[in-house]
Amino acid sequence: MTRGKDSLGPSATRRDFLKTSAMGTVALSGLSLARSAHAAGDDVIKIGMIGSGGRCSGAAAESLKSGPGVKLVAMTDVFEQRVKNSHQRLKEMFPDQVVVADDHRFHGLDGYQRVIEAADVVLIACASKYHPLYAEEAIKAGKHVFVEKPHGIDPVGVRRIKAAAELAEKKGLSLVSGLQSRFHKGYQETVKRIHDGAIGDVVAIQSMFLRGPYQLQERLPGMSELEFQFWNWYHFCWLSGDDVIQSLVHNMDRASWILKEEMPVWAFGLGGRSSSFGEVYGDMFDHHTVVYEYASGARVYALCRTQAGCYNNSSDIVMGTKGKCYLGDCRIEGETKWRFEGPHNNPYDEEQKALIEAVRSGKPLNSGYHMANSTMVTVLGQIACYVGSETQWEEINKSEFQFRPGPEATTMEMEPPTKPGADGNYPLPRPGIWKPA
Repeated sequence: MTRGKDSLGPSATRRDFLKTSAMGTVALSGLSLARSAHAAGDDVIKIGMIGSGGRCSGAAAESLKSGPGVKLVAMTDVFEQRVKNSHQRLKEMFPDQVVVADDHRFHGLDGYQRVIEAADVVLIACASKYHPLYAEEAIKAGKHVFVEKPHGIDPVGVRRIKAAAELAEKKGLSLVSGLQSRFHKGYQETVKRIHDGAIGDVVAIQSMFLRGPYQLQERLPGMSELEFQFWNWYHFCWLSGDDVIQSLVHNMDRASWILKEEMPVWAFGLGGRSSSFGEVYGDMFDHHTVVYEYASGARVYALCRTQAGCYNNSSDIVMGTKGKCYLGDCRIEGETKWRFEGPHNNPYDEEQKALIEAVRSGKPLNSGYHMANSTMVTVLGQIACYVGSETQWEEINKSEFQFRPGPEATTMEMEPPTKPGADGNYPLPRPGIWKPA
């Protein structure tokens, strides 16, 4: 939440918050809750799901684990079968807390509106293109929001989520990001020690998200081309934004945290596809490398890859003038030798617990000070890989580039924005030629 400067309100600056918050992740505001939101002290908090795939189902389960007073009341997804499957699994796990009536299980592109109407807290984890729109609409309606990463797939979308965070602050509503690293107790203590000088000045960070292909969804019989792309949405850039934005956003949020929210000045990148061919891979690259340079002199070397049978690693190594930090191990080597010994926690559970507690207490959490910027860093990196040339932070922040069509313009009856060629492969961006039009 992951992943400039956002306001934290008159009672807490970002610097004060990082020094004093036990979470190190989200700001507590003294603003009163909007009257349309759950009132502090009520026993029951109604949650609703926008998206019924694995991630939103997981977020709902984590939220329901926070206590019997949390009830799931509404669900939606583009596909009716996903709603049915998720509802069945969650009902088996939480029989007394899943109280979704038949007429509150929606499907299609407009079900999000009904979920927002029914819930106090809206959980959003669906095709990432829609995250900013749905979060904005929920906040406008006076609802608290959990929104999965990434928080936009292009500059237009990220600016939209940033504005939504500012609106949530004004309305006294919680907006919690799915960038869960900042809820990890081991990371919190490790980053605190980095900030206190345990490895000296940070010189470079090596960030990796190297893994096999992600959730390959085969085309089902009778599916239209557009339905297939929504079914397999991760692998289509107009719905997901590609893998720098999808995967490295976790690493770059941690890098931004380590660098005290400093944003890069510019980046260059390289990427393409070398081993993942066929319609199921859509139009995403299967490997990327991005180099970010900062005014402080630090550099981040970020790599992501989605190829089978290759070396996997999803950690970060922070190099300083007095030592190194292996963040995944919560370990420091050099002049200072230290390892976090616990207690460990599950950051996915922790972020949902924190959200529910914030709603109950009337002290909202707002991830706005970092979630948009961390996402924009990956948008910068993705575009740098596509264009093949150096790309400036200020340029991206002003860019009007948006993966077309925009979220409001999509319908299930439209022609898809990309189609496969005769060989079954979809056209890819061509570095050195592609332009953000």
